[in-house]
Amino acid sequence: MVDEQLVIEGIVTTLNPQGELNIAPMGPQVNRSYTRMRLRPFKTSQTYQNLCACPEGVFHIVDDVVLLAQAAVGLIAPLPSVIPSDHVRGCILSDACRYFAFRVLHIDDSADRAEVDVSIVYEGRQRDHFGFNRAMYAVVEASILATRLKLLSQEQIELELVRLKPLVDKTGGEREQAAFQFLLDHMAGHWISMKEPRQ
Repeated sequence: MVDEQLVIEGIVTTLNPQGELNIAPMGPQVNRSYTRMRLRPFKTSQTYQNLCACPEGVFHIVDDVVLLAQAAVGLIAPLPSVIPSDHVRGCILSDACRYFAFRVLHIDDSADRAEVDVSIVYEGRQRDHFGFNRAMYAVVEASILATRLKLLSQEQIELELVRLKPLVDKTGGEREQAAFQFLLDHMAGHWISMKEPRQ
């Protein structure tokens, strides 16, 4: 059987040389056994800079869509609780379902998005994942759209949001609806600012 590669959405935590925490959404390529992982951060990102300076971190499987939405646009408030990792220089999200402490093996930065191959040095499980929910995945898709505001037109994004909103309305709870509305407000604010005349 071919060891296929999947993209799994989650959150990566890294530290800069001063020990300051960065929390970012990430969709690494992994195999089904989680023995291999490739991160693909943009070279302009803090995650990339941190991994170049301090080549360790933690990838998390989460079901908190509010945190995922906030991390996607870089507006996390309040900061989530974390605990230090015993296996790498990094931090573990206290409410993550699973986490994978890793060390960087190789960085290929020849393209706009670097390819960072890592080795998993420890896997931890803190609690069960809530389960499949269409509203949660709609928020994940909306979070990805929120990171593409400079790559996609407003019309393209709004069409996708119209498709996703009924999933949140029909199958989500308060946190899913709050996360989706947070992303809508963020994107609307961005488009308004783009239309305002520059001083």
